[in-house]
Amino acid sequence: MDENDRREPGGPPPEPGRMRFQDEDTTAREPTLAERRARERARRAEEAERLAGERDARRRRRVLVGAGVTVGVVALIAVGYAAAQPEDEVVARCVDEETGVVVDDANCATPASGGYYGGGVHPIFIGTGGRQYHYTYGGSGEAGQRATGGTTVRPPEGSRVTTPSGRTISRGGFGVSGGTGSGGS
Repeated sequence: MDENDRREPGGPPPEPGRMRFQDEDTTAREPTLAERRARERARRAEEAERLAGERDARRRRRVLVGAGVTVGVVALIAVGYAAAQPEDEVVARCVDEETGVVVDDANCATPASGGYYGGGVHPIFIGTGGRQYHYTYGGSGEAGQRATGGTTVRPPEGSRVTTPSGRTISRGGFGVSGGTGSGGS
């Protein structure tokens, strides 16, 4: 405080609405009506903003939960459709590699590397010891006839592959891996 801040007796009156200093014994004046209304408006605005934030957070949570439920239901329906779909059935014919003629299934009994089936494993330098046979998937042809159509590419996992004699080579489905099997279905 400097000397100008103190009011001296007989000096000029202080400017209205300005307070230069206040000691600890002075009681605060009551707020004016305008000040009370301004404080109340500010309090309401803060409350409205807080409620709007809570409402938006609830809405966001509901949307996320709803989206999660929707994805779950769609996944469940997709699994149901996949399980209800009939297996792809493919007929595999044992074919002589050189002539392309359909032969007895017993010639293709043991799997060899590369998806071909033959009469055992033979080192390259010794020779094969006989003819080579492999399965042709799809197409047509009876024993003794030349196979037409089809492919040597194994069908996708989940397909049921059988021979004309009724033997199941591989059976697909959930949790079932491809492989050789015996007997009819």
